[in-house]
Amino acid sequence: QVQLEESGGGLVQAGGSLRLSCAASGRTFSMYAMGWFRQAPGKEREFVAAITWSGLMSNYADSVKGRFTCSRDNAKNTFYLQMNMLKPEDTAVYYCAAGSKLGSAPGGYDYWGQGTQVTVSS
Repeated sequence: QVQLEESGGGLVQAGGSLRLSCAASGRTFSMYAMGWFRQAPGKEREFVAAITWSGLMSNYADSVKGRFTCSRDNAKNTFYLQMNMLKPEDTAVYYCAAGSKLGSAPGGYDYWGQGTQVTVSS
């Protein structure tokens, strides 16, 4: 079992950057694919980025390609999302999740954090 806790959210101006972290507990972190999702008010949770257990393969939503980068440090049990060139439409609660394989569907992930708020002002 894995417990996840996100941090690093906040308020930033459009064009700015933030780095989100997701700290995982449990010795099996390195066995899981990890994903970032976000949910804006009144909208469904949507896929942002994901990475395989090894960190060798990742994929991204079209809306964030070229601006966001996910990475992981299995020695530190931590998963990251570097967000650059932020836009007001990136405003949402961001969640990290752990699952058995790389994917973009929320249903494919077994464990979720509580989320961290990201607000981008125009």
